[in-house]
Amino acid sequence: MKAYKGFNKDMTCRGFQYEEGETYETDKAELCEAGFHACLDPMDCFTYYSPADSVYHEVEIEDNGQRNEEDSKVVGRKITIGSELSLQMIADLHVDFVKSRAESTESNTGTWSAATNTGDRSAATNTGTWSAATNTGTWSAATNTGDCSAATNTGDCSAATNTGDCSAATNTGDRSAATNTGDRSAATNTGDWSVATNTGDRSAATNTGDRSAAAVSGHASVAVTTGYKSAAKASLGSAIVLTLRDVSGNLIDIKAAIIDGEKLKPDTFYRLDEKGKFTEV
Repeated sequence: MKAYKGFNKDMTCRGFQYEEGETYETDKAELCEAGFHACLDPMDCFTYYSPADSVYHEVEIEDNGQRNEEDSKVVGRKITIGSELSLQMIADLHVDFVKSRAESTESNTGTWSAATNTGDRSAATNTGTWSAATNTGTWSAATNTGDCSAATNTGDCSAATNTGDCSAATNTGDRSAATNTGDRSAATNTGDWSVATNTGDRSAATNTGDRSAAAVSGHASVAVTTGYKSAAKASLGSAIVLTLRDVSGNLIDIKAAIIDGEKLKPDTFYRLDEKGKFTEV
């Protein structure tokens, strides 16, 4: 069955080296004990491999029927490593996962409209302009493709997605994603192990959670992270803002820089080291 797996940057997991396109087999598979593990919901991978330090791949894994009670983790004796997934792809796949298992769905395509859902494992979708899609349940998705709109989600393991210009996607849950592809827009996430991504020009991706990531790929945009051991990346001509905190959350240093392609590379995650210097991760 199709699933998703996180790895260290070098494609290792618990000391085992993997390669894309390869198939691996083992004699025993026991959840959290032995065998190959993956998640049916790609965002659950953030729990085990934080967005700032990891890579994620689609996999094909043998289904032996074992399920984890806390998330969508599965285990099998055989696994095939597929293609790498971007953070944006993970957010989109999570939305699909939630919608496929939603207990209830509220959808509104009208202008000046609102789709609101407070149930767990639910979806609120709105494609109209000047609209709002709001969801406070866990395992939920708030999606809005209209201009001048807002998609807001406060549940854990959730996704707030907006593709309109001058829009906002906001998420406060852990292991979540706030994504926005419109110009002059904002993607904001306050949860730990989470991702805020924005592909529009003159936009902002902000993440205040620990071990999280903020990424912008548009022109003249800003990626901001303020959490412990978090990282940010931006395209050429855009900027990153990073903070350095100790384990107690105390603020030690803060730095901002424009990605010039010389001192700092475009589309590369950075965090501040112990001396407050920009360091690739």
